[in-house]
Amino acid sequence: MNNLKKAARSVRVKLFMALSFMILLIILFLVVVNNVVFGQFYLYSKTKALKSVYETINEHYNANQKKVDIEQNLEELASKNNFDIVVKNSENVNIYTSSKDFFSTLGQINEMTSRFSQNSGEIIEEGHKFSIRRMRDNNGITHIVLFSKLDNGYQLYIRIPITSIQESVKISNNFLYLIAGFAILIAGVIVSYVTRKFTDPILELNEIARKMAKLDFSKKYRDTMTDDEINNLGKSINIMSGKLEKTIKQLRDTNLELEKDIEEKSKIDEMRKSFISDVSHELKTPIALIQGYSEGLLENVNSDEESRKFYAEVILDESNKMDKLVKQLLELMKLEYGKREFNDTVFDIVELEKEVVRKSKVMLDEKEIDIKIESIEKIEIYADDFYIEQVLTNYITNAIKHLKEVDNKKEIMIENTVNVENGSVRIKVFNTGKNIEGEKTLRIWNRFYKGDESRNRENGGTGIGLSFVKAIMNNYGNEYGFINKENGVEFYIELPIYEVKNILNV
Repeated sequence: MNNLKKAARSVRVKLFMALSFMILLIILFLVVVNNVVFGQFYLYSKTKALKSVYETINEHYNANQKKVDIEQNLEELASKNNFDIVVKNSENVNIYTSSKDFFSTLGQINEMTSRFSQNSGEIIEEGHKFSIRRMRDNNGITHIVLFSKLDNGYQLYIRIPITSIQESVKISNNFLYLIAGFAILIAGVIVSYVTRKFTDPILELNEIARKMAKLDFSKKYRDTMTDDEINNLGKSINIMSGKLEKTIKQLRDTNLELEKDIEEKSKIDEMRKSFISDVSHELKTPIALIQGYSEGLLENVNSDEESRKFYAEVILDESNKMDKLVKQLLELMKLEYGKREFNDTVFDIVELEKEVVRKSKVMLDEKEIDIKIESIEKIEIYADDFYIEQVLTNYITNAIKHLKEVDNKKEIMIENTVNVENGSVRIKVFNTGKNIEGEKTLRIWNRFYKGDESRNRENGGTGIGLSFVKAIMNNYGNEYGFINKENGVEFYIELPIYEVKNILNV
């Protein structure tokens, strides 16, 4: 039902219905004209012909032509006009009849004469010397009859049957109905063909407009290379589509830039708030210590030189810690909010690991720890060696602080595992000790989170080392994390290898 309603609203169906309605109106008009006007026009034509024949016959008799010539002329007139002509002299004697059945015709004429004298029949036209009437004979046939008197005194009777005109009108109407049916059928075919030439481009333009409403500018109008209104409209829509697409693209780009600016401002504001919160939280203790020892010096709590020197050293040490913490926080903020650019270069990660171990020698010697590096001789990676060194330093420092003896075994081991398929190397730092469990698994990467056993200020650190690792690796988009082993914990990072083929050739 919906399809029928949709089809009924189409231009093609509307045009077909309008054309069919026009054809029916024209046929109906012709039928009305045929029924009303054609009969009147026929009577008018025959009446005019009767008068013309009357005048011609009157002229023949006035010209005193020979009887043979007159009869020949009358015969021609009767045959040419399909008239029955009867002429009587002044003694009412029949001197000419066009019908071969003379007696039958003469009887009818006598009857006509009688009717004429009684003024019977429908008068069509009447003049001084003639009268034209519509009459019906004994056989039920209707005629138009002219009764007249010639200038020489003769009586003239001319008749023509008009029953055939009604049959002609009926046949003509039936023919018009037939023509209407064929005309509607042909109109349907023509309309279907012609409207397709118009509706197909219109449907195409409608589809393009529908897609444009959804901001889809992929579909374009196919130029038919014709100079008509629809093709010009299609080309105009193509131009409009191109300009809209370009404008919307510019708006989108501008909007993206605006969103980036807003996001950037939001990040800066968030970074500022976070920095203030972190600094105010972490600097409370060193500020309190500095304040307390400063007041002690001012009030001369300890008068001896050694005590005053100790107070000054504590103040200096806490000041250095504050300076280091602020710098670390600023660096961490830049990393976390994407404000730090990396200077990536090619370097040997194995050599960097050895350098970090060498710098940590003092801590290792204090705890009598040996670090094993299990790796192939050389692995070149492409990254920022400064930040990767910080990652390794944090992992190794973290391993030293949390190192415990397990099953009479106390060790730290660095291992590099190359994955040729994805072109990366996994750097693992393992230390024997307790596993990381519970809420620690989620919180160890947070800023300022410290394990309970490391909260003393001597070796507890700032608690942002693993946050540095997280921020650096997130900037690179590489994996990082830890795995609990049977006798310890293994921290790892993954870095891209510069050239895998060089690793394979080693």
